[in-house]
Amino acid sequence: MNFILRLVIAAAAVWVAAFFVPGISFAQTGSAVTQIITILIVGAIFGVLNAVIRPILFFVSLPLLLLTLGLFTFILNAFMLVLTSWVSGQLGLGFDVDGIFWAGIFGSLIISIVSTILSLLLVDD
Repeated sequence: MNFILRLVIAAAAVWVAAFFVPGISFAQTGSAVTQIITILIVGAIFGVLNAVIRPILFFVSLPLLLLTLGLFTFILNAFMLVLTSWVSGQLGLGFDVDGIFWAGIFGSLIISIVSTILSLLLVDD
């Protein structure tokens, strides 16, 4: 049950980022149900990539993270969002992030804020 809740939180956070950040978008094709399923799949991809690849990138970039006092985390988060966009594009899901810099940075910031708020409200660890 906790996995499904985390999936919904990730999907909601990505959707909010796509709603508010120019440069992040979902293709507007199909019915509402198809769009919701697409958002859930993109949320799952984002969650899996963050669980598998992000710790490796974090470890490899540890010197840079220390040098920038943790600010490089924003770049790592933006890269994860762009990587999610690439994987989604390979699967034909219609999720697109225009660039790692502004769209990726602002999108990752919104995803972090929304995920934190929803996790605090919904997840009982």
